[in-house]
Amino acid sequence: MKDKPLAGKGVVVTRPAHQAQRLARLIEAAGGRALLFPAIEIRDVEDPGALHAVIDRLEAFDIVIFVSPNAAHKAMELIAARRALPPGILVAAIGGGSRRALARYAVTDVIVPEGGFDSEALLAHPALQEVAGRRVLIFRGVGGRELLGETLAARGAHVEYAECYRRVRPQLDAAPLLAAWRRGELHAVTASSSEGLRNFHEMIGEAGRERLRATPLFVTHP
Repeated sequence: MKDKPLAGKGVVVTRPAHQAQRLARLIEAAGGRALLFPAIEIRDVEDPGALHAVIDRLEAFDIVIFVSPNAAHKAMELIAARRALPPGILVAAIGGGSRRALARYAVTDVIVPEGGFDSEALLAHPALQEVAGRRVLIFRGVGGRELLGETLAARGAHVEYAECYRRVRPQLDAAPLLAAWRRGELHAVTASSSEGLRNFHEMIGEAGRERLRATPLFVTHP
């Protein structure tokens, strides 16, 4: 039991389907059962014209930031198809997942905060304190948080956004999940973003929300 702390426990994983396997393996290695119920689906932007245009002028920027593994993968896929990252550009990312995504494209010299997995942690990094006059490009999803860009702009940086993917709520049938909940097979829920949690809240309906209120919820950051 000591080596299998999740023995007999069912844990819901709400991450996008293509990103859920690592957490699912860790849950199962600890003796638990991972129930995959993706509450976010990642899709390409509908019109990539603006994204292609900003990639073609990457030399105009001093710092490039990738806010998530999805941003790293989607942006680097397009960049690699068109060009190389300019030499000397400072690359920053939020979290180990983003670092791993960048490493798949041979981008390994990356600033990543060690003490957290959000914009606040990256903004606390020494490399992003003195940015007055520097040109910063932020790769993110459509409609992402404004805190990172606004704070860097307040520090004197010239900030642009490049929206390289969009998030949608999947059309999933929650009935099997609710049935597992009723049978006592579901003991915890995990969420890796506020948007995913909001989607999950909507997708499970009132019956599911009642059960969610009585179920431990584990999140990656405040």
